[in-house]
Amino acid sequence: MKRFVLLFVAICSGLMSSAQTPEDQELGYFKHLDVSLTAGSTGLGFDLASPMGEYAQLRAGFSFMPHIHYKMNFEVQVGDDASKSKSKFQTLSGLLKDMTGYQVDNSIDMIGVPTYYNFNLLVDVFPFKNNKHWHFTAGFYLGNSMIGKAYNTTEDMPSLVAVGIYNNMYEKAINKEPFVTVDYNGNPISVPDDPEQIEWLSKKFSEYGRMGVWIGNHVSDGSPYIVEPDENSMVKAEVRVNAFKPYLGFGYGGRLFKGDDRYKISFDCGAMFWGGTPSILTHDGTDLAKDVEDVKWKVGDYVRLIKGVKAFPVLNVRITRTLF
Repeated sequence: MKRFVLLFVAICSGLMSSAQTPEDQELGYFKHLDVSLTAGSTGLGFDLASPMGEYAQLRAGFSFMPHIHYKMNFEVQVGDDASKSKSKFQTLSGLLKDMTGYQVDNSIDMIGVPTYYNFNLLVDVFPFKNNKHWHFTAGFYLGNSMIGKAYNTTEDMPSLVAVGIYNNMYEKAINKEPFVTVDYNGNPISVPDDPEQIEWLSKKFSEYGRMGVWIGNHVSDGSPYIVEPDENSMVKAEVRVNAFKPYLGFGYGGRLFKGDDRYKISFDCGAMFWGGTPSILTHDGTDLAKDVEDVKWKVGDYVRLIKGVKAFPVLNVRITRTLF
């Protein structure tokens, strides 16, 4: 982030200092400076622009997407067989409530948040001598790699804590290890180390299976992909693309007010090439875009949308004021 800021400041300083060079002004280079406010698919931002001769201008700017929240929902599953999960869940949710004091909900809400920001360096070319409204643009955006993230809501933390406790018990029971857990008051609950009881416990846990958030199915073998909470009892995912993103586009602009050349409005349309299909990584390292299919519920719509967009569509409006 720091090096991006320094690069942007250097570019803007170069524009402003060059704008005051008499020789360049005579040739039509940097003879005036425009400042613009921008809004659109790249977020909110601003840029500085100055001409490079009669048919081109150089633009440098910054934009960010406000953190707008989108809610998604997942179902908690027990074991690998979805058809038997609900009956198993009803039994285990009561057991976990008695043992831990936490009520396990049968679904988990997650919040999706866009997190991207970008600096940009663009060149607008005006190809028509007698019509300076149209322009074609080439350049690049440079920003963060993580353009979005998702995480469980605070309200579902108790459910995920209980799921984590259950899976720890499951692991020890399957491995036939005696274990000690605690109730919701912090009092220890010991599991006897009698071999017959341990064998019975191992069999019961094996019948139930592990508990987690059912996302979809593994591409490799079609088995369910079930996400378990991390060490902080969280379920998380993030969307990643290349930090460097070339851009190609076109636009149209003109006066904002009749008879006043100081204010202009323009529209930009194009594509930001972010390196093919984005990665959608969960906290356990699984890529939902490549490793998982049949992603469930509302999140599946988002995953399919992200997988289908190989380049980010840019549609922005710019309000410009000429400074000098």
